[in-house]
Amino acid sequence: MKLLITIFLQAYFVLSISGQHISVGTGGDYATLEDAQSDMDPGDTIFILDGTYSNDPQFLTIEGTASDPIVIQSLNKHGAIFQGGSEAIHLTNCSYVQIIGLVIEQQTGNGMNIDDGGDYNTPAHHITIKDCLFRDMNAAGNNDLLKLSGLDDFIIEGCEFLNGGGGGSGIDMVGCHQGIIQDNIFDDAGTSGIQAKGGTQFILMRRNIFKDIDQRAINLGGSTGLQFFRPPLPDPIVNAFEAADLQVFSNIFIRSWSPIAYVGCVRVKVYNNTIYDPENWVIRILQETTVNGFLTCADNEFRNNIVYLTQDLTEVNIGPNTNAGSFIFTNNLWFNLAQSTWPLVLPVVDSNQLIGDPLFTNSTLEDFTIPTNSPCVNKGVVRPDPQTDFLQNFYANPPSIGAFEGSNITTATPYIIESECISMYPNPSANRIKVEGDFSDAEILIVNSAGTIIQDYSSASSPLVIDLDALPSGIYFISITSNTYPNMQVTRMLLKEN
Repeated sequence: MKLLITIFLQAYFVLSISGQHISVGTGGDYATLEDAQSDMDPGDTIFILDGTYSNDPQFLTIEGTASDPIVIQSLNKHGAIFQGGSEAIHLTNCSYVQIIGLVIEQQTGNGMNIDDGGDYNTPAHHITIKDCLFRDMNAAGNNDLLKLSGLDDFIIEGCEFLNGGGGGSGIDMVGCHQGIIQDNIFDDAGTSGIQAKGGTQFILMRRNIFKDIDQRAINLGGSTGLQFFRPPLPDPIVNAFEAADLQVFSNIFIRSWSPIAYVGCVRVKVYNNTIYDPENWVIRILQETTVNGFLTCADNEFRNNIVYLTQDLTEVNIGPNTNAGSFIFTNNLWFNLAQSTWPLVLPVVDSNQLIGDPLFTNSTLEDFTIPTNSPCVNKGVVRPDPQTDFLQNFYANPPSIGAFEGSNITTATPYIIESECISMYPNPSANRIKVEGDFSDAEILIVNSAGTIIQDYSSASSPLVIDLDALPSGIYFISITSNTYPNMQVTRMLLKEN
C-alpha cells in the first residue's frame, strides 16, 4: 500500500499512512521546524502552516527510512515562506527526507543547504526536493539558491530557481552522486543554473528550462579546493575529476552567455537539447583544475542537439590543457538566423550534421516544438537514452533532433518513478548489490550502456541480491517495470568497480 502512494508523485500531497501528522507555525503543534524535529519519526508528515518565517536558520538532523520517509511540506503549495536570514533550512547528515512546496527567498548566505556534516565518508542520502520556489537571493557573491555538498541518491523536481546571486548558482553540487534534476525552471538563477563539481558523478539533468543565466547555464565540472572533494582524493591523486558520467537530456536553453560548459569533466553526455540564441559561446571546453593526477577534460559527447543562433559567434571556446579532439559530435542541427552559411568551427567533425531552420512552432513565444516537416524529424542518432522528450513523449526510432519529438507516431510515456520506491546499495560496487522494494511481479533487467540485456532477474522478489563478479567494470542500468502497478517503471544507474 505504501508504494501506491509514492506512485502518484505528481499529486501535491504525499501523505504517510504509517506516521503522525505534525503542524508547524502559529497555532500549530510547534513554532519552528527545529522545535519539532525531536518529535519526528520515520513516516511522519510535517505540515508547515501558511505564513512568513523569518526565524534563524532551521538546522535539522533527521532520518526516515526507505519505506517511511519523513515528509516536510507546506500545507498549501508555496504558502509557507522562509524569508531572509543567512539561510532558510540546513539539513546535515539527513536521509530519506522529502521537502515539498516551500518558498525559500532573500537569504544572504545560501537559500537551502544540504550536506554531510563534513564527514565525507557518510554522505547525506535519499533526499527529495519537490515543487519548491527558490528566489531573490539577497547577496551578490558565491551564494547559491540550493547548496548540496556530499549528497547521494536525490531527486530535485518541479522547482523554480529565480533571481539568484550574481556569483552563485541555482543548484551547486560538490561531491554529489546518483542524483536526478528534472522538470525545473532556472531563470536568471545566477552565474550558473546548475554546477556539478568536486567529484560529482552520475547526475541526470533532464527536461529543465535554463533562461538568461549570467555565464554558464550548466557548468559540467568546475574548480574545487582539493580538501572539499567527495569522496576524499587519494594520496597520491590518481584519475581524479571534477565531474564524470553526467547526463544532460531534453532540456531547453534560452540565451545565456554559454549554455554548455564542459570543465574538467569526463564521460559527459549532452543529448537532445534545444539551445536558442546563445549570447557568446554555445559550448566551452575548459580545464580549471590542473593539479597532477587529474584527468584532462575529454571523452565527452554532444549529440542530437538543436543550436539556433541569431548572430555570428564562436561556437566552441577551447581552453588549454583539454583534449577537445576526443569529444564526439554527431547528428546536431545548426542554424544561424543572421546568415544561412557561415564558418561553423567545431573541435571535431560533427557526423551527420544538419544545417537549416528547425522550424520552431513559435520561438518568439518560446514554443520550441517542431512540426512533422521539420528537418530534425527522424534525423537523430539512436541511443539508449533519452527515451522521452521534454514533454515526456517517447522519441521515435530514429529520434528527432532537439528537446521535442516531431514525429506524429509518439504516445505519452508512463510517469517514471525513481528512487522513491526502490533502494539499491551499495553503489558503486565491486561484487554484489542489493535491491529492495515492491517488485514481486516485475520485469527486472540489467543492461549495458549500449542497451544490451546482460542479466534478467524477472519475477524475483525483494530483497534481490545481484552478483556482479562476472561483469566487467563499467556503467550499467537496472530497469524494473512492474506488472502489478500500471505505468510504474524504475531505471537506476549502476557502477561496477574493479
